[in-house]
Amino acid sequence: MNSSSVTNAIRIVFVVAVVFLALSPARNAHSSSYAVPNDGSPYTNLKDVPVGSIIHVPTGLRVSSEALIDGVSGSRVIYVGETHDNMAAHRAQLDIIRALEERFPGEIAVGMEMFRRSAQTQLYSWAKGELPLREFKKLFRENWGPGYELYQPIFDYLKEHNIPLIGLKSSKETEGHFRKGEMGEYPEMNFNDEYHRAYAMSTFGGHTEKVEKPYRMLTLWEESMARTVADFLRTDRSGQKKLVVLAGGFHVQYGFGIPKRAFRRTPHAYSIVLPTVVEVPVELKESREMEIEHVSIPLYSADYLWKVDYEILPDNRIRLGVMLQEQESGLLVRGVGDNSSAQRAGIKEDDLLIEVDGKALAVVPDLADYLQTKSPGDSVILKLLRGGKTEKVTAILTANGKH
Repeated sequence: MNSSSVTNAIRIVFVVAVVFLALSPARNAHSSSYAVPNDGSPYTNLKDVPVGSIIHVPTGLRVSSEALIDGVSGSRVIYVGETHDNMAAHRAQLDIIRALEERFPGEIAVGMEMFRRSAQTQLYSWAKGELPLREFKKLFRENWGPGYELYQPIFDYLKEHNIPLIGLKSSKETEGHFRKGEMGEYPEMNFNDEYHRAYAMSTFGGHTEKVEKPYRMLTLWEESMARTVADFLRTDRSGQKKLVVLAGGFHVQYGFGIPKRAFRRTPHAYSIVLPTVVEVPVELKESREMEIEHVSIPLYSADYLWKVDYEILPDNRIRLGVMLQEQESGLLVRGVGDNSSAQRAGIKEDDLLIEVDGKALAVVPDLADYLQTKSPGDSVILKLLRGGKTEKVTAILTANGKH
């Protein structure tokens, strides 16, 4: 072999070695040498671009919202993450849903983490106009909790355009059995993604036995949502339907939550869009900023990052200042806030609220929705049952239920 051949052979060996190293998985999920900079955006730091900018992560290029839709249009599933209480993130979600519906009319469905698989029959009824708004709000509260107003514009648009709404999450019954270690009908689960585990543990605060249980529950949630996504794809005979998945950013970022688990079940094209807050406002830092141990993840965080502000609902809702539990004959008062409108009105724990201004109270939204028709300084007359006797009290309303 002449010197030229030797040199070429050495070059080939060197190239193969470099390619092998590049393709080999990181042995340690925490190794910074494999980390993608800028929290999963190799070319662009979102701190350097204006709010409203959309970044195509693999290239670092800024794109328009129309180009974003062009980019995700070839996908069967479009994951759009969120910070749950951020109105700006929900506006971005609605913009994407609206643009996809306009481009693919009648071919879009929306799956939401906020509803459980067990709620699907009621969600079908809602889509047909057969479930009253009050019952839909109650369903949201039972499946998710407070915060209906954050999603209301999305719900209104889905209803107006007859877009199916699909519950993604596992049922409370399934979660209860799983938590107790009981036999149950669980989705196929994989606990072995090293990057997913490392990032989750950094969020939970360690790798102790104590945080293993919440990690397993997190996995149940994501596997259940992934199974729902896969079921949607399998049952779509046309092969044309697109599912927009709205879920917490943690469940979709880096692709190792729902997307990877859904792909494992049914290979398909998908895209991930993350409305991203770069910096939490000073006034929200204490209540909303989490301290998370840095973990180096060698993955793109998404296909697109959409820089948004952190905007929360103004805390000016009219509240009575009580914790309530629904009973067959009214709303049982489980607690009364200090210096609240309820306390000043003389409402006490274990009172049973029956009526407000002559309107019967059957579910919590009956009272909550009625109060929002009032203004600070207005009064309401509450009929309640106390110690077997019926009484009436007058409450002077204020924003937040306090002075």
